[in-house]
Parts: sequence; structure tokens; C-alpha cells
Amino acid sequence: MQDKKFSVVIAGGGSTFTPGIVMMLLAHQDRFPLRQIKFYDNDPDRQKIVADACEIIIRERAPQIKFLATTDPETAFTDIDFVLAHIRVGKYEMRSKDEKIPLKYGVLGQETCGPGGIAYGMRSIGGVVEIVHYMEKYSPNAWMLNYSNPAAIVAEATRRLCPNSRILNICDMPIDIEGKMAQIAGRESLHDIEWKYFGLNHFGWWTSIKDKKTGEDLMPKIRDYVWKHGYNLKYIKGDAGVQHVDPSWQVTFEMVKGFAPLDPNTLPNTYLKYYLCQDDVVAHSDIKHTRTDEVIEGREKEVFTECRRIAAAGTAKETSFVVDAHAVYIVDLATAIAYNTKANMLLIVPNEGAIENFDPTAMVEIPCLVGSDGPEPLVVGKIPQFQKGMMEQQVSVEKLTVDAWIEHSYLKLWQALTLSKTVPSAKVAKLILDDLIEANKDFWPELK
Repeated sequence: MQDKKFSVVIAGGGSTFTPGIVMMLLAHQDRFPLRQIKFYDNDPDRQKIVADACEIIIRERAPQIKFLATTDPETAFTDIDFVLAHIRVGKYEMRSKDEKIPLKYGVLGQETCGPGGIAYGMRSIGGVVEIVHYMEKYSPNAWMLNYSNPAAIVAEATRRLCPNSRILNICDMPIDIEGKMAQIAGRESLHDIEWKYFGLNHFGWWTSIKDKKTGEDLMPKIRDYVWKHGYNLKYIKGDAGVQHVDPSWQVTFEMVKGFAPLDPNTLPNTYLKYYLCQDDVVAHSDIKHTRTDEVIEGREKEVFTECRRIAAAGTAKETSFVVDAHAVYIVDLATAIAYNTKANMLLIVPNEGAIENFDPTAMVEIPCLVGSDGPEPLVVGKIPQFQKGMMEQQVSVEKLTVDAWIEHSYLKLWQALTLSKTVPSAKVAKLILDDLIEANKDFWPELK
């Protein structure tokens, strides 16, 4: 097994994150050797921009790895060991509508939380399930590592629609925060700490952070900092690092200080700001310039400009692309499966009693030991009433959204929006829903 070289397909080859993932894969050939990298996307023009550059990068840095970009499912998914999936159904045009339609009604607009997350979920379900079916048809022994958003809704949908599939749903946000926690505690990296965590995707809490070598409890030091500054590192190092550096993210990291004291025994995920500070989020939102506009003007422009420069130059020797450090968890997960390492990783899995006092069918985000047979969830035990109440409400939103997609039910989706903690009333939920239906008529099933 140690001598095996693997074949992967990146589903979402035209993503702005793809070059960083390719750089990351190439940087870890010593522990996850590859014989083939494929790109798959249903937008050939967008994928070609990224693929032309990545082909040059791979040829110059790892010529032994075969590269192929295609829009044909059979070509893409035949002879692969892992699917790395990060698709965005509807691309940024629809993300912009996810953000701006709710804001018309004084409700936060965000790509994975609230009405925007529900709308995105309704688009993503079909796309992710389609990829699962391609994998199972053409490479039935492969594993799909899915980090397509909104991961919580996608995970609930695949649990019900693809119950026997080899799909693992993952997210990099906790890893990013753990890296910040390590620096706050005076450690060099997240690999110097060990942690305990529970929740739903983009909706969770750390219950323990310790020094991996000494066992020292680091929670008090981190808590003191977070209550003053959130997870914003500028107060200890003068800059924001390399990931999530846009102004909106810095506001997000700092805003944590406003709700972290709700439970002195835990530390929250940043995304909880959308459920606990929704009034502030709306007040500081600009319906004419949302996060989508920031991404288009920033990361997308920078990535595509660099891709075109590499293609025109015919070389990537001076590229500005760097290893996507937070995507290393993808290699960690793949190697855990390939080599049965039993690595401790945070995954989105069926609860099945891991959280003792919570819905056993809920897709929860908890630590798991990962090996060749997939994840083994670790026991969390009972969780506090505050978090339990919030999670029960949110998991019901996710389940009703999947119900709506499966049953083509207008009523279920109206219920999901009404139940969301981000929406003030059934009346407002209906207004938003009717606008979202019109905007998503080319992507959603017809609701009745």
C-alpha cells in the first residue's frame, strides 16, 4: 500500500481555490503520492483558465503526474481513488442573489447561513448527488471528500439520498480557527494543540484546547484574548495571516468577542455571529456591495489574472500561487483513509448517539478517528441546554430544506425559512421565499 500512487479528480476545476489545492497536493507528494490529477467542471471556459495554468505548474514541478481537464463525467470519474469536490452551483451570480435578496427585507444575506444558505443548499443538493453517482458508476471504490457548501444541508441530503455512499463531508473553518487559537496561546501551529469540539457545520463550539505535549489547559488564556479581541490576530502579530484576510473576515473574527461570553466553558465558531448578532450584521451590510462583490474584486480577479499570466508566459516559475495551508486537511483525510492512520479529524457525520442528548439522525460536526473504513465518531456525551436548543432549531431548518428538495414542497421550504433564527417572522420568510423561487427557477426543483 505504501508504494501506491493515487489518482484524484477535483470536481469544481474552475474554482478560484483550485490552484491553491493543486499547490498543496504537489507539496505533499512524500506522504500522498499521485499518478494523476484530473479536473472536472460543467463550465469549460472557466475551467480552461485555471487548467491551462495548473497544467504548466504540474509539468514543471511534478512531471511524473498525468494531468487532464474535462467536462465529460466518464472521462473524469473513471480510474480515480478520490474525488475532491468543491462545486458552486450557480456560481457567483447566484451567490450575489443569495446575499442581496434577504437584505431587501432586513434579513442577513450570507452564502451558508440563513435564507442565503437555504437557497444555496437547494441548488447544491442536486449537483453534489450527481457527482456521487458519477463516482459510484465509474469508480465505485473511490472516496469523495466533499467540502462543497453549504456542507450541513449537503451532508443531510447525502445521508438520505446516498446512504451507502463513500462520501465524507468536511470544512476548513474550524482548522483556520484552531490555527489562530494556537497562536493566541503562544504555540507555533495547530499541530501543537489537541481539542474537543461539537456542533453542526458552521455552528459549533470547542470545549477543550490543550497543549499536545504537556497537557496544559490553554482555554483560559485563549478565552481571555477572545473576550477582548475575538480571533483577530492583529493584536498579537500585527497582521491577519494569509487566509481569510479580507476586511469582512477581520470584522467576523473580532465580532466573536460579543457572543463568546454566552458560555464561559466553550469557545464558539465564528459563523455563530450570523445567529447571535444578526441585527449587527444587517446594520453593517451594504446591499449594493456584499461579500460576493468583495470576492469578485479580490480573489477571483487575482487568481484568474495569475492563471492567464502563467498560460501566456508558458511557465509558472515565478508564480504568486502558494500552497493552500488550510487545504492540507484534505491530504490529512485522504492519507488517513489510504493508510488507515486513525487520524483524529473533525467531520460531519450522523450523530447516532455520539451526542447523547441530541437527535441521533442529525448530521453533527464532531471528532472522528479516520481509517480505511471511514470515520469512527468519538463520544461527546451530553451537551449544555443552550447549545442543544440552538442546534435543535438549526438542524430542523436543514432537515426541512432537504424535505423541500425531495418532496418539491413549497410549504416545507417556507417552514425552514420561518424556523431559521435569522428570519423574524413567517410573513418575511414568505416574501424572501417567493423572491428566491423566482431567482432560482433554473436551479431548484419546481415547488408545489
